[in-house]
Amino acid sequence: MEEYKSKTVKINRMASDVYGILSDLSKFGEIVPPSDEVQDFEATTDECTFKVKGMIMGIRIVEREENKTIKLTGTGKMPFEFFSWIQLKEVAPYDTRMRIVLHIKLNMMMKMFLKGKIQKGLDSAAERLAMGFNGQIPPQ
Repeated sequence: MEEYKSKTVKINRMASDVYGILSDLSKFGEIVPPSDEVQDFEATTDECTFKVKGMIMGIRIVEREENKTIKLTGTGKMPFEFFSWIQLKEVAPYDTRMRIVLHIKLNMMMKMFLKGKIQKGLDSAAERLAMGFNGQIPPQ
């Protein structure tokens, strides 16, 4: 499996506030506005499903460490196997740093084609989450 790490972003909230939302997939709508790319989003506390370019995908939380880590994996008909975690570190009150780590299994062809896109996507996801928590509207 290949490992990718997003850039570390700053969130102007307590780690407990960030964790409280990110550890409950049904609350993602509070910080990430709907987009044209993601459709039919449905979620419970532990799982969510959605469509991206007509392909149904799912994510499930497999482990939580309060105010520090949320571990996720794919469910259903995902085109690849992956494990991911969101890391939180409160460096001061109202200064939480967040990073997303992804382990993904891709064949050689997919790896060559997607490597740059995966890194860009992780960085973009981290930035969009930070913007949502910081009260900014993420760009579409």
